[in-house]
Amino acid sequence: MNVITNIADLVGRWFAPLVLLGGIAGLLVPEQASLVAPHISLLLGVIMFGMGLTMRPVDFAVLVKHPKAVIFGILAQYTVMPLLAWAIAHTLSLPPLLVVGMVLVGSAPGGTASNVIVYLARGDVALSVAMTSLSTLLAPLVTPLLVLGLAGSTLPVPAGDLFVSISQVVLLPVVAGLLLRMAADRFVERILPAMPLVSVTGIVVVVAAVVGANADAVLSTGLLVALAVVLHNCLGLGLGYLVGMAVRLPETARRAISVEVGMQNSGLAAALATAHFAPLAALPGALFSVWHNMSGALVATYWARRVPEGTETGTRGADQNP
Repeated sequence: MNVITNIADLVGRWFAPLVLLGGIAGLLVPEQASLVAPHISLLLGVIMFGMGLTMRPVDFAVLVKHPKAVIFGILAQYTVMPLLAWAIAHTLSLPPLLVVGMVLVGSAPGGTASNVIVYLARGDVALSVAMTSLSTLLAPLVTPLLVLGLAGSTLPVPAGDLFVSISQVVLLPVVAGLLLRMAADRFVERILPAMPLVSVTGIVVVVAAVVGANADAVLSTGLLVALAVVLHNCLGLGLGYLVGMAVRLPETARRAISVEVGMQNSGLAAALATAHFAPLAALPGALFSVWHNMSGALVATYWARRVPEGTETGTRGADQNP
């Protein structure tokens, strides 16, 4: 178990480069990588189950202690990113399938790696965990409605099928993981150190599969889609921070909301695009998976060197439980 834990720690530290290597592998051996595409939903379900194992009922205590931060954070999550995705896609005149792909990314819940980034950035980890958990639980209802409203005029959107898929791939595995954690906490605590290995491997394989299935599109339109993804992520990080500033939240909460808004569960977006639209619609999700982990690492590095206002030097705030 110690060997597995050490490997898990290693892949966790090298998450962004590994995801990038997954994308490169998809380009180098597209036929082999694309064979995994039909199984993306299963892989994502495993990742979401692992996320559920990390959750505890106490993680939602911040809803009672700091409801303002959670409410505005979730509102920003499900307004800023969807609207940015729609605006950027149309500004760059992306084709319909890529518009849908961008909107899917923008309408997804918070990214699975965001809590780690917030911790490294000296942000409010409790708020980050609550936002990720709550946005994930709301996703089966909110994500299909947002995609229908923003992309329904571009392509037919099967909102009902999206609801079922998100419930199966996200909600049920997360709830199952949470219930197992409650029923067998000691056992789960023993295997938790190995979970980053499962999550990182799953995300790398998903990125490789999506890129492999869209290798020609990546080579022909990849730069334009990459520009859209970088703009989407960077503006999301900036606007998320400004939302926290506008409602007068402390610096640690602003950092948490910034990361939660800017980092999306792009693996879910890619899975939904592959299952309900076409492989091309999954391309924004795949590129977002690569980029937002790299930008998240850069943001964490920048903020890690700056002590948040209102906290003592070397601490991460009273409400944070890394």
